[in-house]
Amino acid sequence: MFTGLIQEKGRIKEIRKQSRTIQLTCSASEGLLADYQIGDSMAINGTCLTAIAKQATTFTVDIMPETFQRTTFKQLSVGAEVNLERAMAATQRFEGHFVAGHIDVTTRLIQKKQLEKALILTFAYPVSVQGEIIPQGSIAINGVSLTVTQTTAQAFSVSLIPHSKDQTTLGQLKQGEWVNIETDMIGKYVKYQRK
Repeated sequence: MFTGLIQEKGRIKEIRKQSRTIQLTCSASEGLLADYQIGDSMAINGTCLTAIAKQATTFTVDIMPETFQRTTFKQLSVGAEVNLERAMAATQRFEGHFVAGHIDVTTRLIQKKQLEKALILTFAYPVSVQGEIIPQGSIAINGVSLTVTQTTAQAFSVSLIPHSKDQTTLGQLKQGEWVNIETDMIGKYVKYQRK
């Protein structure tokens, strides 16, 4: 379980592809990896992955075909920055929102504009998650816990404060770039209970 509060940005150091399955090595600070062990979870751009190897400032994960197909990992290249969050400890304060690290869909950034101190990001609204993205609801974009500020039939928007813009990779997104989306877990249960 994760909170969507990014701990730091890492960088992709190596990608080894075998058909649709890849092994990915990512850099992180010694502090973040100090007690991180093989078998522990790390959310990379919102995707929960398990460590298969670890050094002082790098860790390696396997990405299976299902994950590869459902996420933006197939578009990542060596040197790309990614959002990192370790799994939540039972003893820590819970902030953000419940994030499982299971990506529902990917979508594209269609507009980026500054509004005073806020950075407004607008994304295409994927039909497959209709009813799961609502105004003032929670959403995780590349693992970042955000509040949906506006929705239409074709798009939804979020607003980044300067801290979120600077401490995550979202401020660097370019129009047309793809992101991982995890809709609100509670909203999904409500939607599927109505069926």
